[in-house]
Amino acid sequence: MQLFTQRLILRPWRDSDRQPFAEMSEDADVMEYLRPLSTRDARNAWIDFQINHQSSHGFCMWAMESRASGIFMGAVGLLHVSFAARFTPAVEVGWRLARPFWEQGFAVEAARAALQFGFEEIRLAEIVAHASFRNGRSRRVMAKLGMSHDSAEDFDHPRIPENDPLRRQVLYRLTEPAFLSNS
Repeated sequence: MQLFTQRLILRPWRDSDRQPFAEMSEDADVMEYLRPLSTRDARNAWIDFQINHQSSHGFCMWAMESRASGIFMGAVGLLHVSFAARFTPAVEVGWRLARPFWEQGFAVEAARAALQFGFEEIRLAEIVAHASFRNGRSRRVMAKLGMSHDSAEDFDHPRIPENDPLRRQVLYRLTEPAFLSNS
């Protein structure tokens, strides 16, 4: 299964993606608002989780590559939210891009393809996104995708320790009709 945009391919993971994913995960700027993947085992487990999620559900955070060059750029896609919260069960859209690909519209372009897949192929009624309250870049992507935010729905991530500054999360939502009206 692959999704194509004008500039990108979202595709299943390959063993050859492990090294560029590791390099991206070692970049402090990329990981600033994400839970750390500080060991090789942790990085491989993250990719293996995506592969298993794809096998079980038909979607995951796919590997993202450039259509022009084939270069690995990051990961974008859909996941079942794996923790209990007021808004679960839910499917979320997410992204993590290597720093050379920031500020060029790639996250929005890829996330739109993932959202379209979620609404048209999986037939989801709603897709959510969440990020650290401090993560302005991801919040801008969510807004560009037409997702709505209600601060009353912000929450403390149950898997992040209480004293961690990333614990407070913003929640954004997008319904199929809202997505279609923005497409």
